[in-house]
Amino acid sequence: MGFSITGSHLVFFIAAVAVAGVVAGILSAITMNLGTSLSEKCRKMQEKMDIDFKIINDPSNIPNESGFYEFYIKNIGEREIITTNETFSLLIDGNIISKDSYHFSTDSILPSEVAVLYIEASVLTQGNHKMKLVGPHAVEDEFEFEI
Repeated sequence: MGFSITGSHLVFFIAAVAVAGVVAGILSAITMNLGTSLSEKCRKMQEKMDIDFKIINDPSNIPNESGFYEFYIKNIGEREIITTNETFSLLIDGNIISKDSYHFSTDSILPSEVAVLYIEASVLTQGNHKMKLVGPHAVEDEFEFEI
Protein backbone atom coordinates (compact mmCIF):
# COMPACT_ATOMS: atom_id res chain seq x y z
CA MET A 1 0.00 0.00 0.00
CA GLY A 2 2.58 2.58 0.88
CA PHE A 3 6.13 3.14 -0.14
CA SER A 4 8.59 0.84 1.41
CA ILE A 5 11.84 2.10 2.86
CA THR A 6 13.54 1.22 -0.41
CA GLY A 7 11.05 3.34 -2.34
CA SER A 8 11.62 6.30 -0.02
CA HIS A 9 15.40 5.94 -0.38
CA LEU A 10 15.01 5.82 -4.16
CA VAL A 11 13.00 9.08 -4.18
CA PHE A 12 15.59 10.81 -1.95
CA PHE A 13 18.43 9.48 -4.13
CA ILE A 14 16.82 10.82 -7.31
CA ALA A 15 16.17 14.19 -5.64
CA ALA A 16 19.79 14.36 -4.39
CA VAL A 17 21.14 13.55 -7.87
CA ALA A 18 18.90 16.24 -9.40
CA VAL A 19 20.03 18.85 -6.86
CA ALA A 20 23.68 17.85 -7.37
CA GLY A 21 23.23 18.21 -11.14
CA VAL A 22 21.78 21.70 -10.75
CA VAL A 23 24.58 22.76 -8.36
CA ALA A 24 27.21 21.32 -10.71
CA GLY A 25 25.66 23.22 -13.63
CA ILE A 26 25.69 26.50 -11.71
CA LEU A 27 29.29 25.99 -10.55
CA SER A 28 30.30 25.08 -14.10
CA ALA A 29 28.74 28.27 -15.50
CA ILE A 30 30.42 30.41 -12.83
CA THR A 31 33.78 28.75 -13.53
CA MET A 32 33.43 29.33 -17.28
CA ASN A 33 32.51 32.98 -16.71
CA LEU A 34 35.48 33.43 -14.38
CA GLY A 35 37.79 31.76 -16.91
CA THR A 36 36.57 34.03 -19.71
CA SER A 37 37.03 37.10 -17.53
CA LEU A 38 40.58 36.10 -16.56
CA SER A 39 41.46 35.40 -20.19
CA GLU A 40 40.28 38.86 -21.20
CA LYS A 41 42.25 40.50 -18.38
CA CYS A 42 45.37 38.54 -19.33
CA ARG A 43 44.97 39.56 -22.98
CA LYS A 44 44.68 43.24 -22.00
CA MET A 45 47.69 42.96 -19.68
CA GLN A 46 49.72 41.31 -22.45
CA GLU A 47 48.72 44.12 -24.81
CA LYS A 48 49.84 46.69 -22.27
CA MET A 49 53.12 44.89 -21.68
CA ASP A 50 53.80 44.66 -25.43
CA ILE A 51 53.59 48.47 -25.81
CA ASP A 52 56.57 50.43 -24.53
CA PHE A 53 58.64 53.39 -25.69
CA LYS A 54 61.64 55.42 -24.57
CA ILE A 55 62.72 59.03 -25.15
CA ILE A 56 66.31 58.69 -26.36
CA ASN A 57 67.61 62.28 -26.73
CA ASP A 58 70.84 63.65 -25.32
CA PRO A 59 69.40 65.66 -22.38
CA SER A 60 71.87 68.52 -22.80
CA ASN A 61 71.57 68.86 -26.59
CA ILE A 62 67.97 69.08 -27.80
CA PRO A 63 67.78 69.84 -31.54
CA ASN A 64 65.77 72.89 -32.60
CA GLU A 65 64.67 72.90 -36.25
CA SER A 66 62.33 75.48 -37.79
CA GLY A 67 60.84 76.58 -34.48
CA PHE A 68 60.31 73.06 -33.10
CA TYR A 69 62.34 71.13 -30.55
CA GLU A 70 62.88 67.52 -31.61
CA PHE A 71 62.60 64.57 -29.25
CA TYR A 72 63.32 61.04 -30.45
CA ILE A 73 60.84 58.36 -29.38
CA LYS A 74 61.94 54.73 -29.78
CA ASN A 75 59.46 51.86 -29.73
CA ILE A 76 61.07 49.32 -27.38
CA GLY A 77 57.93 47.16 -27.20
CA GLU A 78 56.75 44.33 -29.40
CA ARG A 79 53.74 46.04 -31.01
CA GLU A 80 53.21 48.97 -33.33
CA ILE A 81 52.44 52.24 -31.51
CA ILE A 82 49.98 54.70 -33.07
CA THR A 83 51.46 58.20 -32.67
CA THR A 84 48.83 60.91 -32.76
CA ASN A 85 47.82 63.72 -30.43
CA GLU A 86 44.83 61.56 -29.51
CA THR A 87 46.89 58.55 -28.37
CA PHE A 88 49.63 60.57 -26.62
CA SER A 89 49.48 63.27 -23.96
CA LEU A 90 52.41 65.54 -23.16
CA LEU A 91 53.25 67.17 -19.84
CA ILE A 92 56.21 69.50 -19.30
CA ASP A 93 57.10 70.54 -15.76
CA GLY A 94 53.72 69.17 -14.64
CA ASN A 95 51.71 71.26 -17.12
CA ILE A 96 49.59 69.65 -19.81
CA ILE A 97 50.71 70.85 -23.25
CA SER A 98 48.01 71.72 -25.77
CA LYS A 99 47.56 69.16 -28.54
CA ASP A 100 48.11 71.98 -31.04
CA SER A 101 51.65 72.54 -29.72
CA TYR A 102 53.16 69.18 -30.65
CA HIS A 103 53.03 66.53 -33.36
CA PHE A 104 54.87 63.40 -34.51
CA SER A 105 56.89 62.75 -37.65
CA THR A 106 54.85 59.65 -38.46
CA ASP A 107 51.45 58.12 -37.67
CA SER A 108 52.93 54.99 -36.09
CA ILE A 109 56.19 53.48 -34.85
CA LEU A 110 57.00 49.84 -35.55
CA PRO A 111 59.01 47.86 -32.98
CA SER A 112 62.66 49.05 -32.75
CA GLU A 113 61.95 52.11 -34.92
CA VAL A 114 62.28 55.78 -33.95
CA ALA A 115 59.89 58.67 -34.56
CA VAL A 116 60.37 62.36 -33.88
CA LEU A 117 58.16 64.31 -31.51
CA TYR A 118 58.12 67.99 -32.51
CA ILE A 119 57.30 70.50 -29.76
CA GLU A 120 56.81 74.18 -30.56
CA ALA A 121 59.78 76.19 -29.29
CA SER A 122 57.42 78.75 -27.74
CA VAL A 123 56.28 76.11 -25.22
CA LEU A 124 59.74 75.76 -23.67
CA THR A 125 61.85 78.40 -21.94
CA GLN A 126 65.57 78.32 -21.18
CA GLY A 127 66.53 76.08 -18.27
CA ASN A 128 65.91 72.59 -16.95
CA HIS A 129 62.66 70.80 -17.69
CA LYS A 130 60.97 67.50 -16.97
CA MET A 131 58.82 65.99 -19.71
CA LYS A 132 56.34 63.16 -19.28
CA LEU A 133 54.97 61.50 -22.39
CA VAL A 134 51.92 59.30 -21.79
CA GLY A 135 50.98 56.91 -24.57
CA PRO A 136 48.47 54.14 -25.25
CA HIS A 137 47.34 52.06 -22.25
CA ALA A 138 48.84 54.74 -19.94
CA VAL A 139 52.39 53.63 -20.79
CA GLU A 140 54.66 56.56 -20.00
CA ASP A 141 58.24 57.76 -20.02
CA GLU A 142 59.83 60.70 -18.24
CA PHE A 143 62.77 62.68 -19.52
CA GLU A 144 64.75 65.48 -17.86
CA PHE A 145 66.53 67.88 -20.20
CA GLU A 146 68.03 71.33 -20.53
CA ILE A 147 67.30 73.99 -23.16
